Amino acid sequence: MVTFEDVVNNIEVKELINNAQKQLDVLGYTEHSYRHVNIVAERAAYILRTLGYDEHRIELAKIAGYMHDIGNSVNRVDHAHTGAILAYQILKDMQMDASDRTEIMMAIGNHDELTGTAVSDISAAIILADKSDAHRSRVSKKDRSLFDKHDEVNYAVTSSELKIDTEDNKAILNLTIDTNICPVIDYFEIFMERTKMSKRAAKYLGLWFELIINDTNLL
Repeated sequence: MVTFEDVVNNIEVKELINNAQKQLDVLGYTEHSYRHVNIVAERAAYILRTLGYDEHRIELAKIAGYMHDIGNSVNRVDHAHTGAILAYQILKDMQMDASDRTEIMMAIGNHDELTGTAVSDISAAIILADKSDAHRSRVSKKDRSLFDKHDEVNYAVTSSELKIDTEDNKAILNLTIDTNICPVIDYFEIFMERTKMSKRAAKYLGLWFELIINDTNLL
């Protein structure tokens, strides 16, 4: 069986993540490298583990989370689709079972809000984990005069926590936003589609998506 550690140590995966970030740095995008992909992997695993899924599904979710942004090494546009195909081929070369690598391909191919939606438990977990990672540490630009709206909003987020509440059947995203940097409404202006996607992903898992910003329940 191909494990999460096998994927982390795979030289092709490392090079794709490294070069994806190189390209995004040139384009001025936020961080999509090891910090982000590890957070997505761990949060996706946490979601399925908390909901009682078996260890095999949890491991597949971790792998999908870790590989979900490798398509950025090709181009930012359609990165979910190219990343899905790249992941499938790498996992095939690693001799992962066809059913497992297909599940991972499907989850990666559906994680972007422009073209995807929750189509499986793994894809739903990846979406919730990915879209929950708004944080100032993702902003790579050092000069604030060069920030665009995405940079401003991410930089304003000083804390981002995702919690699964099995008693009330909720996926709760709790954010702290420094309103001296940007107003809360700017978060919705930038992340409305991601928020709607998270709500659909939570529903797929039988959960209600709740958004709390600065201790105020907004969804």
